[in-house]
Amino acid sequence: MVKYWCMGNVCCHYAGVVGLSDAMLTGVLMKEINISQISDAVEQLCMKANYDLSSDILDALKNGACNEESETGRVLLSQLVENANIASLERVAICQDTGMAVVFIDIGQDVHVTGGSLEEAVNEGVRRGYGKGFLRKSVVSSPLKRVNTGDNTPAVIHYNIVEGDSLKITVAPKGFGSENMSGVRMLKPSDGEEGVKAFIEEMVEKAGPNPCPPVIVGVGIGGTMEKAAILAKKALLRPVNVRNSDKDIGKLEEEMLGRVNRLGIGPAGLGGRLTAMAVNIEVYPTHIAGLPVALNMGCHVTRHAEAVL
Repeated sequence: MVKYWCMGNVCCHYAGVVGLSDAMLTGVLMKEINISQISDAVEQLCMKANYDLSSDILDALKNGACNEESETGRVLLSQLVENANIASLERVAICQDTGMAVVFIDIGQDVHVTGGSLEEAVNEGVRRGYGKGFLRKSVVSSPLKRVNTGDNTPAVIHYNIVEGDSLKITVAPKGFGSENMSGVRMLKPSDGEEGVKAFIEEMVEKAGPNPCPPVIVGVGIGGTMEKAAILAKKALLRPVNVRNSDKDIGKLEEEMLGRVNRLGIGPAGLGGRLTAMAVNIEVYPTHIAGLPVALNMGCHVTRHAEAVL
């Protein structure tokens, strides 16, 4: 059996060296993470994400309950806060639609996953988490035949290779009341920023009460069709009180939040000021001939939880 490992710029080769274990070799530069650790982490994150609303969203709902101009809206927002508190205290799902598990894996290039398949480890964690957590299983094995898999797998997994020797896991259960209100549009470069603004406002207005407002609007601009969609999904992970670090994009987020909230859809679509808690925008370079833009709608419980191994 022949094995290889690297030390600096020198690659070494040996054949059956006695007493030199895989761990010793990979330990030179590679951190080992066993798949059992990954499954355990995903299992816990599935439950945490479905039980505990993130503090930024909870604070936004509380502020809305105090400041919403609509009396009905204030009552509804207070009920959403109460619902979140009960879910966290009693360890039950914050929403009956516990979503399809969307998992983001940021894996350091100096990490070596051992013991089996990373993808299988993630799905095992989802399987256990949704079972132990008494979370609704909503995944069908075929989008056309519609037979439930019975354990909410497979998850949708997005991998990203990063520097370092850690593995970050983010579980973002996505309900389809909001997911169904999402979309991608391939704008022309000449449509410019005004075309992007019109697309965002149109999508939110068309969605109305369906995504359970107040919503979080995730927007991806640039790249290709699929890159824009992933950017929009990842934008939902950013706290609602944090603006894009790019000054111009941050201003665009603030402008669009104001425009969206002037639509008057309000909490639960029953009218009012708070239609959206945030418009989060992420951008990426694109082709000279294109302007892809995607919008991923997040409901009032845009759930996510993360862990670093």
